[in-house]
Amino acid sequence: MTILNKIIQLFHSVKDQNLKWQLANQGDQAKLKHARVLAEKALEAELKKRSVRLEHDISLLRTKHDAELSMFKTKCQQDVKDYKQYLAALDQLKASIQSSYTHLPEAVAFTIHHHAKFLLNKMWEAEDFEQKMQHEMQLIRFMTTVHEDARLHLEGATTESLPERTLNLIGR
Repeated sequence: MTILNKIIQLFHSVKDQNLKWQLANQGDQAKLKHARVLAEKALEAELKKRSVRLEHDISLLRTKHDAELSMFKTKCQQDVKDYKQYLAALDQLKASIQSSYTHLPEAVAFTIHHHAKFLLNKMWEAEDFEQKMQHEMQLIRFMTTVHEDARLHLEGATTESLPERTLNLIGR
């Protein structure tokens, strides 16, 4: 039994050393445990703070996005309204030509109207502001020429049976 006693004695010796080590380091272990709890709480507080900040930032972005979307919708609605007004003006242009040149074939009036719509669409679809302005000036010159041709013909100030200046602009 001496081997068994030695094993038991060794076992008790290891347990005693372990107990002595734990007693000697109990303060350090308590400090480490306390530091870990504090670190976990600090991390939790930091995460909450960041979460609140993130929610606030998301809320601001939503508000900004909603405002921009609302402005964009309003702009688009105004653009559609403006485009409809342009189309109505072009219809008046066609009616003006038809009433001024009663002998004019309907296809010629439609061609003039179609060209004006073509110019309007080029202006409307232009991405570059400078291009948009150039197309707008073309449309204004064209519509002014059409009205001027119609006015002169109605007043008898011209002997031409066709709106020649208008047709010349289409031919360019």
